[in-house]
Amino acid sequence: MQVKTGCELIYNSYGDVPLILLVRPRDRANHILLEETRQTTPEVPIHDFTDIYGNNFWRMTAPAGQFRVYYDALSEVPPTPDPVLSDLPGHLVQDLPDEALHFLLPSRHCQSDILISDAWGLFGQTEPGWKRIQAVCDWLHSNVIYGKGSNSNTSGFDAYLARRGVCRDFAHMGVMLCRALSIPARYVCGYLPDINVPVDPTPMDFHAWFEAFVGGEWHTFDARHNHPRTGRVLIGRGRDAVDVALATIYGNADLTSFKVWADEAASQTSNLKTEEPF
Repeated sequence: MQVKTGCELIYNSYGDVPLILLVRPRDRANHILLEETRQTTPEVPIHDFTDIYGNNFWRMTAPAGQFRVYYDALSEVPPTPDPVLSDLPGHLVQDLPDEALHFLLPSRHCQSDILISDAWGLFGQTEPGWKRIQAVCDWLHSNVIYGKGSNSNTSGFDAYLARRGVCRDFAHMGVMLCRALSIPARYVCGYLPDINVPVDPTPMDFHAWFEAFVGGEWHTFDARHNHPRTGRVLIGRGRDAVDVALATIYGNADLTSFKVWADEAASQTSNLKTEEPF
């Protein structure tokens, strides 16, 4: 299956403003990047670099005035939903590979160290492994209201106390609770088309979910939807949203228009949705 994904970002800059953007999919991360187009208006030099987690970043400087970034890509993805492997076993910490240990540690938005008692009280009696992680997702999906109100400073612990959040918060809470249960977990962001599900009428945005290490591999979990989805195109992985921010701005620039799209390429209709930032 092929999917079209991309975005258009328009800024109004007050002088030269350095930008770091993360919107390009990671190639060969459960999808294969086939084609892509990248444009800026006005045209500026772009430096590509890969961070310590393997994410593809762009560095550029937005000139004064209106600055537009356009990106469009075609990717090949599995035609089947996220796999559900309920019998996968968990791991004792002493048996984890070295590279997974980093994702047991608390981070800025995933303060797992202050939720250890809560996590074990809620999930300590569940079967270790996939079923325990799924119990975390089930609990979040049932007990946390999906709704706006959080911002870039809202942590997973803030959302946990408020019992409210957007996909970013659901991902942070899933990561936070898993780490508190000694399960390596990492934050993931990407594009998620509406394939084999009712089309969401709200403006499309980048989506966030998480991955947990179980059965010797990293696997996808999505507490926001809590249902296997088809067509995920992964952009970035990290400890939390700080590592995979859509944009990092060093100066005075306002985001004046923001569009994201993700559609099955064979479809004759588009789910392109537009949102004007507040």
